[in-house]
Amino acid sequence: MTGRHPSRRDLLGGIAVAALPAAVRDTPPLARLAAAKGVTFGTAVGGGRPGSLTGMLSDPRMMAVVAREAGAIVAENEMKPYVIARVADARDFAPGDRIADWARTHGKRLRGHTLLWNTPQYVPRWLEQRYADAPAAALAAWLERYVGEVVGHFGPQVHAWDVVNETVDPATGAPRDTVFQRKLGFEALRIAFETARGRAPHARRVYNDFMSWGEGSAAHRAGVLRLLERFRRENVPVDALGVQSHIGTEQSATGSGGDMARTRTREREWRAFLDAVTAMGYRLAITEFDVSDRRLAGSIAARDAEVAAVGKGYLDLMLSYRQLDELICWGLVDRYSWLQGFSPRDDRQPLRPLPFDDDYRPKPLRDAIAAALKAAPARQSLIH
Repeated sequence: MTGRHPSRRDLLGGIAVAALPAAVRDTPPLARLAAAKGVTFGTAVGGGRPGSLTGMLSDPRMMAVVAREAGAIVAENEMKPYVIARVADARDFAPGDRIADWARTHGKRLRGHTLLWNTPQYVPRWLEQRYADAPAAALAAWLERYVGEVVGHFGPQVHAWDVVNETVDPATGAPRDTVFQRKLGFEALRIAFETARGRAPHARRVYNDFMSWGEGSAAHRAGVLRLLERFRRENVPVDALGVQSHIGTEQSATGSGGDMARTRTREREWRAFLDAVTAMGYRLAITEFDVSDRRLAGSIAARDAEVAAVGKGYLDLMLSYRQLDELICWGLVDRYSWLQGFSPRDDRQPLRPLPFDDDYRPKPLRDAIAAALKAAPARQSLIH
């Protein structure tokens, strides 16, 4: 008898499938449904809590879900500056390398997140202190060196980088007050994007932010648009807008989350925003999708149904844009959601914002994601 011997990837994949509930094993993986429409589907992998590192990798059931469902992964915290550069004059690549090694072993694409998190509380404290009174040129040199080292370290494995993250103040639409803004202003962003292009010309360069379709987000959206317009006007090499998509059931634009007229108005405003972004030639990516049920009352079944309805409405809208060719969930299993600690329910019940529950069983949100992908128009992905 002749034939190919199973590879390590084949064996790992078989173990992963066997560990999943039959309800999942008997359905097409989300990554396959997405790929049929020219979309990359993936998930964050990491610690599962803000600031924690690589904990999911030690959970074989969790990683079985990821291995089967996702075509790409992104490090939740492990490639952020507060991890890699948390100590002055040193680089800690070990946590990110564990994520990258898992992706390589399992044949998954790898996104990079993030090179410059331009938000005050996430800039390493030592960096703020060292460069507060230093010449601007010294900080510019540090930023160029840091971005080049990180992009160079992970190399061609990373297909897209969130180069700059959350530099727009959501309350005002103005740039956030960081040491980079005070010393370098817009040049800090230019340095980050141009250095990323120079060290990894193959990788998509993304500006990533959490502006949303919810009420109270108009100033944030306007600020992001101004920034994107300036990128184009000054020829900064930005390829795509990353729409984080941490949505809540109270933000529904489908009519299920409140007054119909208000939700339709929010949907029109959101479409106008996306139309303006794509008219400038930007691609779109959903980079951090989850649906918080923090404010939902009722039974588990009722909460799950509403989360699925809101998620489906949002994804239908977003996937109607053929410029969108990435859909990344910020986790797949509820027990590891960052929201459990960051934004808990008042009744202290666990949140249920992701496609699989604490026992790794598929929920209505997984069905909603699958249905949205099946209904989406096909598009040509520019991700290689």
